[in-house]
Amino acid sequence: MISFLQEFFKTGKPVGVICHGPWTLVEADLVRGRTLTSYPSVQTDIRNAGGNWVDQEVVTDEGLVSSRNPDDLPAFCAKIVEEFAEGAHQVHDEGATV
Repeated sequence: MISFLQEFFKTGKPVGVICHGPWTLVEADLVRGRTLTSYPSVQTDIRNAGGNWVDQEVVTDEGLVSSRNPDDLPAFCAKIVEEFAEGAHQVHDEGATV
């Protein structure tokens, strides 16, 4: 799963995570330099992995859409549909583009 995520992120296609979903991104080393949100108990792991955790309903960072919990689903769904409509984004890889 980790290698799949890493390869998928290289395509620049939109990705959505909610609640504890960012833990998988932390494990895959995909949050470094990104701003995202999650369930509050994940915030320390995101920060320790080099990410910027914020307490917001929905956060978008170069095609990565994140939300805190199921109460945020309306905003999350609207934003992820918008990101899908935009298509691929610049690839985030320590400032490099692919």
